[in-house]
Amino acid sequence: MKTLLIFLLFLITNKLCFAQDNLDKEKLLEFYQTQRYAEAANYLSTIYPAETSDIKALTQIAYCNMMAGKLVDAEKGYQKINELQPKQIPILFSLANINSRRGNKRVAGDYLQQIIILDSTNFNAYKRLADYTDSVELKLKHLQKANKLNSTEADVAFDLALVYRDQKRYQPAYDVLKIAIAADTSNMILQQALLPMANQLKKYNEVIITGEKLLKSGADGNVVLDVGKAYFFLKNYKKALGLFQMLERMSMQSESVFYYISLCFREMKNYEKAVKYAMLTIDESISPNISAYYNLLGGIYDEKQQLNLAASAYKKGLSYNTNKNIYYRLGLLYDLKLKQPKAAINYYSLFLKSKDLEADDQPQIDYVKVKLAELKK
Repeated sequence: MKTLLIFLLFLITNKLCFAQDNLDKEKLLEFYQTQRYAEAANYLSTIYPAETSDIKALTQIAYCNMMAGKLVDAEKGYQKINELQPKQIPILFSLANINSRRGNKRVAGDYLQQIIILDSTNFNAYKRLADYTDSVELKLKHLQKANKLNSTEADVAFDLALVYRDQKRYQPAYDVLKIAIAADTSNMILQQALLPMANQLKKYNEVIITGEKLLKSGADGNVVLDVGKAYFFLKNYKKALGLFQMLERMSMQSESVFYYISLCFREMKNYEKAVKYAMLTIDESISPNISAYYNLLGGIYDEKQQLNLAASAYKKGLSYNTNKNIYYRLGLLYDLKLKQPKAAINYYSLFLKSKDLEADDQPQIDYVKVKLAELKK
């Protein structure tokens, strides 16, 4: 038995030595330099036996497969290395990266957790873990840890500030961004992210100084809006109005933009235009589908035989927009269930007058015409 083991070890050693002797390093280097990683992986696989335990060889092949996009083969290679030499942080990172690229975020997160157990100060592991969790609480925890380890890293500072902003924690969001900006004073992304936080903290002059510099590099809509708000709160209504109207000209109007335009005109005693933009604000705030939503709600009440609630829901939908389907439903409701023929005639007639009737509506049109004839007798 002992003789057999020695013989097998001799064979393996000979194979590895043979592989090293036959490896054309210049050829392999050419593959790397020209980024022909799939060819490099195939070449290495012809040199090293499939059952090899040579960590260096396995790592080279796995890396080439990963770079070539052959993720299944790459994962198998790194898993074998992990079995032979567990708890190697570079290998765990590679396995996390492969699973992330394949959409297996939970598995990727498990590998990153293993890295943290091995190295509780690994910045990159915490940074990437924040991307792999759907839990806001865990995302915040990982970003806070990463930011503590490296407070000047821009991506983490930006992501952490956004989480704070969503939680309406504007002061810590502002503080995190200020530290990162101090380390990279030309980072426009961080400066832009700072503006809404500064506005919330009433640092209006800072918003204007920073924002005006940013606007010289291009009129980004969010920057224009934030600077406009700062001017508004400083009661410079003319300057604020100019910025908000710039957004309107850029077709970047929104409920918020129309609201502030209306406020500016009101403060400038131009009540006619203030009313116009107040109405636009209301229109912008209402979903164009709201009548369809009330039609849905009315239909549900109708099926539950809650007829008065159904009628109220249908009519509420009509208060926002005319809707042929609601007219039809109301006609049916008053005709067949509430037994109010006058109301039924009214809604059936409105249905037939709808301007958006299509060929698909012909069966309903024919039915309504018959019903109207019956009801009018």
